[in-house]
Amino acid sequence: MAEAVNQNRGVERAAILLMALGEDEAAEVLKHMTPKEVQKVGAAMASLQNISTDQVAEALGEFSTTVDKQTALGVGSEDYIRRVLVTALGDDKAGGLMDRILTGTPSKGLEALKWMDSRAVAEVIRLEHPQIISIVLSYLESDHAAEVLCLLPERMRPDIVMRIASLDGIHPHALKELDDILEKQFSGNKNVKSSTVGGTKAASNILNFMDASKSGAIMDNIKEADGDLGQKIEDLMFVFHDLVNVDDRGIQALLREVSSDSLVIALKGSDEAIRDKIFKNMSKRAAEMLREDLEARGPVKLSDVEVAQKEILSIARRMAEAGELNLGGSGGDDYV
Repeated sequence: MAEAVNQNRGVERAAILLMALGEDEAAEVLKHMTPKEVQKVGAAMASLQNISTDQVAEALGEFSTTVDKQTALGVGSEDYIRRVLVTALGDDKAGGLMDRILTGTPSKGLEALKWMDSRAVAEVIRLEHPQIISIVLSYLESDHAAEVLCLLPERMRPDIVMRIASLDGIHPHALKELDDILEKQFSGNKNVKSSTVGGTKAASNILNFMDASKSGAIMDNIKEADGDLGQKIEDLMFVFHDLVNVDDRGIQALLREVSSDSLVIALKGSDEAIRDKIFKNMSKRAAEMLREDLEARGPVKLSDVEVAQKEILSIARRMAEAGELNLGGSGGDDYV
């Protein structure tokens, strides 16, 4: 009982603090909260009335005290940071980031491209042979590679994606040579640990992060040039409508991670099948509220719908990789 009271008091203090911060700053803080946390704090903010200056001062004072206590613990050791990064990012990504954070050593070669702005990467590789470009994009994270691909000439995109899909790994020596070439542009030297890049899955992941119109145009060109390869890539792509193939437990888990606003915008551009799937896995009251929100929401830009759908798909893919749901159907893995 006392724990619940303390929790409620903590939520109220957080609400007061956010109200005191102002709209822009409060919005930045809320971006880092889970949907459930936003709902709790948002409800508390909405219920605040006649808050005195003493209450604001108390909330700010307790926040300051808490921060002082936490920052005085001296946990910023190298081992602590390394454990946190490995847990969050995995060994490979954490290794490169540790160099940047702890030693100030800049990343070089292929690794450097991972930390560069998409436009800068596009400028570096624009004049390279398409095969080189395909290897570089395979080495990047899928969303980063998608941004870079969009910045390359449209006529090049289908060829590059086909080359990515056709890659079946690359010999470490060849990858090291490419790394050396890129290093010369950054005046550095770094060994490459992995030679597993490319493949149809890498190509499908990149296309999944692109606007539907651009990925659709690329797929049309690929299918025209190589129907079998195009089908293999398409089979691995997971689009918003494919959520109908996710089991009910998976949908329910997904809905707990998705903000209501993103869901409304995403469903504005969906068909009845996916809407029915969502409604079916909500409580009667929640489904009614969602229907009302959909009806009340005016026209939404297609680009906003695509952004919301990709945000939900990104959460679904993350949960699938963690084994929390089975995407099923197109792009999904079988479970035994």
